[in-house]
Amino acid sequence: MAAPKRKTSKMKKRLRRSSHTRPLPTVNVCSECGEPSQPHRVCRACGQYAGRQVLTLSLDD
Repeated sequence: MAAPKRKTSKMKKRLRRSSHTRPLPTVNVCSECGEPSQPHRVCRACGQYAGRQVLTLSLDD
């Protein structure tokens, strides 16, 4: 069975693990209301998707 010949330094270990981070979600601006929203999803502020009304949102908060 293979065994490491030398100790892996903290720097080498951290450089290797630096690419393990999760990417941040992409955020676009809604063309109707200007609120930030994720692409290819219904806007949670106005209920629009692809230029048409998909959800009816109530004002009871």
